Parts: sequence; structure tokens; C-alpha cells
Amino acid sequence: MATFQSNPGNGTGQTQGDQDQGGFGQRVDRIGSDAQQLWDDARGAVTDLRDTMDLKGRVERNPYLMLAAAFGVGYVLGGGLFTRTTGRVIRLGMRLAALPLVKDELLGMAEAAMRGVEVGARGMSGMTGSEGGSAGGSNGPRGPQV
Repeated sequence: MATFQSNPGNGTGQTQGDQDQGGFGQRVDRIGSDAQQLWDDARGAVTDLRDTMDLKGRVERNPYLMLAAAFGVGYVLGGGLFTRTTGRVIRLGMRLAALPLVKDELLGMAEAAMRGVEVGARGMSGMTGSEGGSAGGSNGPRGPQV
């Protein structure tokens, strides 16, 4: 003969199954209220950030800059940071950034060369025929010319 064991409960007339159902419902309610609190906190943080950064005013003052910023953020968040296209864009940017440096260096070299030519031209213009080398057919210190 099989014996039947009853669960006496906690003295309030509830069985163990009733306690589990009530505990589960309370946990669901608590999780729901925690989620609502988290949602409210997140909304408050976003509102504070928006007010601090003045996004609406920035968009009104510089719409194209903000559009470019939004594109950049979307590109990075979309996984485009470590792609071949990004590498090409960065190399192009480095070349374009180097152009002013190269231009300044070339201009400095050209100015130095022009100063050297001017100094040489002044030195040549101050010489007379006998000092100047091949002017006329002079028999200067180099000896007779044939």
C-alpha cells in the first residue's frame, strides 16, 4: 500500500506550491520595477547629456558639421573602423596633412638656392675683365689662351 504524505505548509494554510507561485510573482514584480527604475535613470542621463552638450543648438548653428559627426559615429559603431576603406582614407589624410610640411620645406630650399644665386651674381658683377676669368682674351694669371 502506498503512503501519501501531505505538506503541512507554513501554518497559514498555504502549501509549498502556493509559496513558490507567490515568490515567483513577487520576483517578477521586483524585476519589473527594477527595470522601470533603470529605464527612468537612463532617460534622465540622456536628457542631462543632451542639455549639457546642447545638441539642438549645435545642429542649428552647424548642421553640416553635425551631419559629418553623426556619419563618423555611425561608421565607427557600424564596424567600419578596421576596414580596408578606413586604411585608405587614413593614408590619404596623412598625405594631405604632409603637403603643407613638404611645401614649406621646398619653399625654404628654393629661397636658400635663390640667396646663393644672388650672392654668386653679386660676386661675379664686381669683377673686372682681368679678374673675371674668360672675359676678352686677357692674359691674366691663368696664362696665355690659345
